[in-house]
Amino acid sequence: TAYEIYQCDWSSDVCSSDLFAGALLGLAGAVAQGLFRNPLADPYLLGSSSGAALGVAIFLVLAGMAPAAADWWVRLGMTGAAFTGASLAVVLTLTLSRGVQHTVRLLLGGVVVGVVLGAVSALVMLYSPDTMRAMQAFMLGTTGFMGWRSVAVLAPVLGVTLLVALAASRSLDALSLGDATARSLGVNLGLSRLWLVGALALATGAAVAQSGLISFVGLAAPHMVRGRVAGTHRVWLLLSALAGGDLLLAADVLARWLMSPQELPVGVITAIVGGAYLLWRMHRQGGQA
Repeated sequence: TAYEIYQCDWSSDVCSSDLFAGALLGLAGAVAQGLFRNPLADPYLLGSSSGAALGVAIFLVLAGMAPAAADWWVRLGMTGAAFTGASLAVVLTLTLSRGVQHTVRLLLGGVVVGVVLGAVSALVMLYSPDTMRAMQAFMLGTTGFMGWRSVAVLAPVLGVTLLVALAASRSLDALSLGDATARSLGVNLGLSRLWLVGALALATGAAVAQSGLISFVGLAAPHMVRGRVAGTHRVWLLLSALAGGDLLLAADVLARWLMSPQELPVGVITAIVGGAYLLWRMHRQGGQA
């Protein structure tokens, strides 16, 4: 069985890394969907993941390191570079879309920023063949580079971002009713959005820095929670983080089982399974309409 091939418990560094990285992606997706009042919003559509990948690529080229480097300062530096890149990407997306009021413009701006920054990342890696070879699996999304040092970075980041998101959960509840209603309820929209965007960028940047570009976890986890649990954003944020960790862990076990003893990049599994899940949801909603 898959479990026999890949024994996973809390004593496993990769298992723990999966849970923390997936939780960060699930949390980031829930924050993005609540902040931008759009069920299609996730770290990828807003360009933050592409910005994080660009930050990691630049850091690795300048440091002359590979993503598998085990030194804790390299892991910390990758996370800092990814956070910087993700923050700049989100700011650029918001600038192009002129705020969060226009949903279509916001999503188009995120797609443009993601494509452009992805192309810049490819150019950066092209000038460093050694880094490019090492980054190929990283760009597909893999848990092969993670270990206890990754857990040491991901755990405190999850704690910080979760606390910020939960503290702003009432603001997300108010924002779901519209900006005018949120203002009437006394919500400081500028400050709330600043904290939430910072939490979104930090969560996405940390996850991407350690595991690469793993798609659909940040989009599918909040969808699964909202479709089954009625509640406020405080509940959805917590459950989305838990669902994200479970999704990534299950995808990693499946990736290691399908091509054992070789390992399939987990990002491929999440893309296929996540895409199939969303297509099923679209078909189901279309049938109900």
